[in-house]
Amino acid sequence: MTDINELKKVPSSGGSSRFLVFSLGEESYAVPLLKVREVIAQTEITPVPYTPAHFKGVMNLRGQVISVLDMRLKFKMKAKDSTGETAIIILDLAPVSIGVVVDSVTSVVALSDEQISPSPEIESSISTDYITGIARMDGRLILILEIEKTLSLDDLSALRKSSAQIKTHSAA
Repeated sequence: MTDINELKKVPSSGGSSRFLVFSLGEESYAVPLLKVREVIAQTEITPVPYTPAHFKGVMNLRGQVISVLDMRLKFKMKAKDSTGETAIIILDLAPVSIGVVVDSVTSVVALSDEQISPSPEIESSISTDYITGIARMDGRLILILEIEKTLSLDDLSALRKSSAQIKTHSAA
């Protein structure tokens, strides 16, 4: 779908970082480009039983089993049917790689530290530590995510469980 190596060639000047921007509904989010391995079109995902609702399952990516999360469900948004714009962002989060389903990938941007405001204090029973900052760009706000913090302990447990199940079945 998108050659991430081409996207990584977007110039960044001194004091700026590059981010992959994606949308969920009307909102824009960004993750550091260095965490992104590739972006692919929506593909077949095998469900894994007894996992959280936002855990879509696993997929085979050139022989590697990748766990896939639905970011809409993770963020407690209404589920949406896939469209031609729906994409899976493959993220490298050492020691694992995961896929996250998003509505669309919109751009790669270079943001300077001055363009990024600190995350506001939000009164909520749900932790918002995963929002590391907010950027203003072209009249819109982009929430910058620290993707590792968006994953809860339940998610990490589901990732480990699905990996163990896949290894057990492939060894049989």
